[in-house]
Amino acid sequence: MKKLILSLSLAILGSALLIAGGYKVGDKAADFKLENVDGNYVSLSDYSDASGFIVVFTCNGCPYAKAYQDRIMDLDKEYGPQGYPVIAINPNNTELKPDDDLKAMKKRAMDKGYTFPYLKDANYEVFKEYGATRTPHIYVLTKQESELVVSYIGAIDDNYQDASSVKEPYLANALDALLADKDPDPVFTKAIGCSIKQK
Repeated sequence: MKKLILSLSLAILGSALLIAGGYKVGDKAADFKLENVDGNYVSLSDYSDASGFIVVFTCNGCPYAKAYQDRIMDLDKEYGPQGYPVIAINPNNTELKPDDDLKAMKKRAMDKGYTFPYLKDANYEVFKEYGATRTPHIYVLTKQESELVVSYIGAIDDNYQDASSVKEPYLANALDALLADKDPDPVFTKAIGCSIKQK
């Protein structure tokens, strides 16, 4: 009986650690279905012609997320037509951050003229599965046959304060490599931003 309890405890602990760890580069990512600011629900499977995705966990109020809004739009305009559209997801708990509810998200998307879906992780499950901890936090997914494989995780670039002073455009470099049928280098950088707000 003690062995059974120990085995069950280890299995539960292992599952918890897996959830806490989230995806690593090379992992297969699961699809999701989340509500967009336009009231429709969006899944990655809706994009049959995409070669992959730039999944961005972001929000309304974080100064880092605000600083990157225009750059994320530029990335979508440049790489969306090449097969890598942006899919933005807001993971913040709205009880802690009321300015991250769908109404506020819709206003932000309209005010900024977002060119990509801005989805609400209403059950706070998708960001945990991915392992996102910051806003913004980037996950590049690449279609390989019928699977979505994680190809890059981390930051957009090395200077959130000033786009004109960026020396290392990590995300753009990763996408350029993938479009050239090469592996990104690096495949992982540290995401810089506000912590995702959860209870």
